[in-house]
Amino acid sequence: MPVTVTRTTITTTTSPAAGLGSPTIVGSPRALTQPLGLLRLLQLLSTCIAFSLVASVGAWTGSMGNWSMFTWCFCFSVTLIILIVEVFGFQQRFPLSWRNFPITFACYAALFCLSTSIIYPTTYVQFLPHGRVRDHAIAATTFSCVAFLAYALEVTWTRARPGEITGYMATVPGLLKVLETFVACIIFAFISDPYLYQSQAALEWCVAVYAICFILAAVAILLNLGDCTNALPISFPTFLSVLAFLSVILYATALVIWPLYQFNERYGGQPRRGRDVSCSRSHAYYVCTWDRKLTVAILTGINLLAYLVDLAYSSRLVFVKV
Repeated sequence: MPVTVTRTTITTTTSPAAGLGSPTIVGSPRALTQPLGLLRLLQLLSTCIAFSLVASVGAWTGSMGNWSMFTWCFCFSVTLIILIVEVFGFQQRFPLSWRNFPITFACYAALFCLSTSIIYPTTYVQFLPHGRVRDHAIAATTFSCVAFLAYALEVTWTRARPGEITGYMATVPGLLKVLETFVACIIFAFISDPYLYQSQAALEWCVAVYAICFILAAVAILLNLGDCTNALPISFPTFLSVLAFLSVILYATALVIWPLYQFNERYGGQPRRGRDVSCSRSHAYYVCTWDRKLTVAILTGINLLAYLVDLAYSSRLVFVKV
C-alpha cells in the first residue's frame, strides 16, 4: 500500500532499484546479471558454503551451533525464494508486499549473519581442537562475514533516499523497526532462564517492557508487509509516533531498573563478575550468568537509542497519503 512523505517519498514501484542507478529487470534470467541480482547470488553462495562447511564435519553442536546453522540455512532459503520470484516475475503473486519484503529480509539477514559471525567463533570455534573441524568452522565464519557484508550492502543500496519512491520498510524508521525487534529477540535469548528475573518484581517489569515493545514493533512490520496499515483504528503515522514514544518511556525505565537490580548489592545484585561462580571457568556453548545480565543491560541501551532515533524520524516525517 503506497504512502507519500514530505522528506522521503514512499509509494509503490517495481522497476527501479533504489540506489543502483539502473532499472532492475524482472521476470527474466537477466535479472541475475544486474548489480542487485549478482549481490544476491553472492549472498546465496556465501550462506550455502557456510552451512555446508559446518554440516560436512558436524561442527554445530549446542545451542550456539544450532543458532548459527539456522541463520545460514534460513538466509540461504529466503534469498533463493527472492531470486526465484524476481527471475520468474512472481511479485504480484507473492503473498507479502514486494515493496517492503526484500529489504526487510535483507536487514534481518544482515543482523542474523553479523550476530552469528560474532557468536559462533567466540562461543564455539575457540573451544575446538586444532584440526579439520576447526578449519572448517573458521572458514564458515569467514563466509558468514561475507554474507553479512553482502546483505548490508543490499540494505544500503535499496534503502529510501529523499525524492525516491519505495516502501515504508526501506525508510530509516522502517529499518529501525527491524533493528528493534532483532535486539529484543537477542535479549529474550539471554533471559531465557527465568531465574535471571523472577526474584524481583522490578526485573519482571523489565521483561514485560521487552515483550510489549517487541510486539508493537512487530505489528508495525507485519502491517506493512501485509499492506494492512489501513486496518488500524487510528492513522498509521499516529500509530508509529505513539509506538515510538511509548517504547522510549518503557525502555528508559528498563535501562534504569535492570542494572540497578542486577549489579547493585543494595537491591540484591552482583556488582563484580569475579563473585559469580558460573564465570569462574570457560565453557563451550555457554555464557555465564553475570555476562548475560551485562549483555541485556547493553542491549537495552542500544534499543533505547534506536527508539529515540525512531521517535525523532517519526516526528519529522509528515505523511500526506497513507
